Amino acid sequence: MKNSIDLKRCLMIFDKVMSDGEKKEDKFHYEGLEAWSDFDGYNCYLSLNDVTLTMMFHGKYDIQFGSADSFQKFEKKLATFKL
Repeated sequence: MKNSIDLKRCLMIFDKVMSDGEKKEDKFHYEGLEAWSDFDGYNCYLSLNDVTLTMMFHGKYDIQFGSADSFQKFEKKLATFKL
């Protein structure tokens, strides 16, 4: 599946959610998005509903989602997110 993920933008969104979001347990919540990282910060995660974007070292990423519709909503959220 072709997608429009801009990893640099996703990292900026991750930073915004982590800095301005409300912390609940181990995740930060901001404007519908959740952000968290593993204990060493090697992997960063952004999530919306059933879509989770894992951003890894060296510009690699992985996306897990339940449906194409959910993924499209996630892409739209990323594209329209105000930084």
